[in-house]
Amino acid sequence: MKKTITKVLALLMATAMFATNAEAAVSMKVATTGNEKHQSTIAAQAFKDKVEELSGGDITVTLFPNSQLGSEREMAEGVKMGSIEMTIVTSDGALPSFVPETQVLSIPYLFESKEEAYYVLDNFLQGELEPKFEAQGMKHLAFCELGFRHFTNNKNEITKAEDMKGLSIRVQEAPIWFALAECLGFIATPIAFNELYTALQQGTVDGQENPIPSISSSAFDEVQKYMVLDGHTYAAESMIINLNFYNKLTDEEKAWVDEAARYASDTQRATVNANEEEQLASIKEHGVTVCEDPDLESFQAATAELYKMDSVKALVDPALTEAVMNAVQEFRAGQQ
Repeated sequence: MKKTITKVLALLMATAMFATNAEAAVSMKVATTGNEKHQSTIAAQAFKDKVEELSGGDITVTLFPNSQLGSEREMAEGVKMGSIEMTIVTSDGALPSFVPETQVLSIPYLFESKEEAYYVLDNFLQGELEPKFEAQGMKHLAFCELGFRHFTNNKNEITKAEDMKGLSIRVQEAPIWFALAECLGFIATPIAFNELYTALQQGTVDGQENPIPSISSSAFDEVQKYMVLDGHTYAAESMIINLNFYNKLTDEEKAWVDEAARYASDTQRATVNANEEEQLASIKEHGVTVCEDPDLESFQAATAELYKMDSVKALVDPALTEAVMNAVQEFRAGQQ
């Protein structure tokens, strides 16, 4: 009888411990708009792999790519409200609706290299923007990569700024892109990313602007004829998590999430860089005429005063833009 009672008690204790562990387990929904090959989903997969490894499965992540949980704006709203734990979205796309300062990354021709961009993002903007995200109920975990943005279109080859005039170009849903259109003379047309392929195919717009990996992974090269490697802006992605969800984690769980975010950022950047040359070759193979050496000075001259325009100053304090410029100069000085 005593042995039976002992076994029953042991079984009850084991069951209680299992139930406690099950209750302690953390599950996360991580949403992206891109497909499985898109930069955002590459970062999400790296985060999932690392946080589940670090936590020994105590934190589990379910990925929702392909805009399953909405557009970038809807996913950001979901994170703010807590219906989605985490998302990875274009930093200067839908996020300026919540944190206008992220739109500083839309100021054209700030960076000449990815190394400059990484330095400014990780060593200046991450700390600068963190409290502004928290005020919106989000925690900004890390910056990932979309890459330098380039124009494509179906009308004519672009080799200089004047060639942009009159083209209808899909842009992100953020006011600063209308200022860029004004400077370069094209017609800015906001269209959701998941609707862009069809819009290009049907001629709703003449062209679009995105990094090489986005153009390749989304097959825009199937429905575009011309591309210019002007690199007008460096596009980052923001990995954001609901602040209340994050604050309820234990210190150990927060450490796992933080480390996984840093790992995802580093891993995704390396993966995107490794694939970019091959993706550009693929774009050319699809018949796209690529201008690799445009007259960048004409683009820079046309947009030099953009950050001082009233419509832009209302969104991004010129002092922030100049602080980014100073951080770039700081990096360059350190490389000499």
